[in-house]
Amino acid sequence: MITGGDAVYETLKAVGVDCVFGIPSQQNLGLYDALARHGDIRVIGTRHEQGAVHAADGYARATGRLGVAIVSTGPGTANAVSGLYEAGFASSPVLLIPSQVDTPYLGKGRGYIHEADGQSGMLQSVTRCTSQVRYADEISRVMRNVITDILTGRPQPGAVEIPSDLLLAEVQETSAEFSYPKAIIADSAILEQVSQRLASAKRPLLWVGGGCADAADEVRQLAEQLNCLVVSSINGRGVMPYHHPLYVGCQTHLPAFNKLLAEADLVLAIGTRFQAVASQYWHQPMPRSLIHVDIDHSVIGRNYPVEIAVVADAAMALSGILAGLDQRYCDESFRRLATLTGEDLSATVSELVGPDHQFIVECINRLRPPECPVIGDATTTVNTWGHYLLAVDSPRLAHYSTGLAIGPALAIALGAAIGTGQKTLAIHGDGGAMLNICELATAVQECAPLVVFVFNDGGYGVLKELQRISTGREYAVELHTPDFVALARAMGMPGELVASCEGFESALETALSVDGPYLIEVDLNSLSPIRMFA
Repeated sequence: MITGGDAVYETLKAVGVDCVFGIPSQQNLGLYDALARHGDIRVIGTRHEQGAVHAADGYARATGRLGVAIVSTGPGTANAVSGLYEAGFASSPVLLIPSQVDTPYLGKGRGYIHEADGQSGMLQSVTRCTSQVRYADEISRVMRNVITDILTGRPQPGAVEIPSDLLLAEVQETSAEFSYPKAIIADSAILEQVSQRLASAKRPLLWVGGGCADAADEVRQLAEQLNCLVVSSINGRGVMPYHHPLYVGCQTHLPAFNKLLAEADLVLAIGTRFQAVASQYWHQPMPRSLIHVDIDHSVIGRNYPVEIAVVADAAMALSGILAGLDQRYCDESFRRLATLTGEDLSATVSELVGPDHQFIVECINRLRPPECPVIGDATTTVNTWGHYLLAVDSPRLAHYSTGLAIGPALAIALGAAIGTGQKTLAIHGDGGAMLNICELATAVQECAPLVVFVFNDGGYGVLKELQRISTGREYAVELHTPDFVALARAMGMPGELVASCEGFESALETALSVDGPYLIEVDLNSLSPIRMFA
């Protein structure tokens, strides 16, 4: 006999899922039983549903594969919503499988345990596609449809609600075969037009975003063929290696970048939507000649008018553009300006972070393994040196809280560490660390190769800076924080407190050498001050 839980399992296997995150409950026992009986999909039991979805998100971002979270109906699903919001903001392919109450009680409002009649609407607010299964025999079909939507075009999270009795119900043997959506291919005439415009430009600039994660080779080839400069969004770090001579950086939010942008006679933007901070809230002097390549037609022209729009998969579009180009050389004065701009941007960031944090970032760059993912939270250290000075040489290695919420980094890093099997760094402030601190226990239980940094200044550092600028006084930002090292040790995780640059280096060496997770608490008040704003 095949149950509804088996149908879920078979569909996940057909998609290539090898790991899921979640929390068991009385309403998803049929699914957990199927996963246990088959035994070849790893089940990671997180401590909170928010953490389960963040971990699935981190797994998806780091591996490029579908991330899956399983939660219960009602309160469990409500807890998962913020994780879906972050995954959507990050264009991350995440599937949530929440249960629903038994079908005889569905939609009746009789007060059944964990009843949530408005659950579908809640999920629809943070997913592109949410479907509810009504019959056991349609589980596989509904799941395939939602997963297809998740993976079509710009990835977005989706959800499949399954009543608990259907997970235990008998179903007919049905095919769970899955066909991945075909890539979106641009019109060849449009790509030829782009090639001609690039060939005639004297000072072209490539602006690459997170949508280029699977097109890094093509981006590098195009940049080297044109001998032109490349900037990236924060999500696009690693598409061009950090030290590549044509890579300017991702500090597009700083005024010094505007000098370079003003001199460009053409910008080719690929896989980016010009988010607010990166574009200085859309006040940057974008050239008239903007060519925008994106798999999502709705983001093209949304923030800047475009000369040519290309709706296509980034790698395929770039391959088509390359086919129509000959070797050429960028204007040398533009190259010199780019060098000066890059130096100016780096100097500005270095001045903001101060000598101690400059030492810390250099230490991480020197000791961090090449394939080690780094996940940053919305905190002062990440918003200064974490985004801009850490050397990232490959895509899918640097991620952050794209919705700028505090708290996701630990759980996202957990998923990335499990998905890649590589040492993974999570960078937190003391305020944000508390939001998902329970996932330290998950990291210990799974022996995840995770290094957790908690930069502790006893409060919400970013908000302190913003309050200083906007009102001149601080309020509601001072925090009582625990002894994070003692807390980690109570959960079975080794760790240490550091209060100097030398102590940081020694602690990082230790953390990278041990099996399993390790926590490093950094006393920010013992280091030279760091500023977020010039």
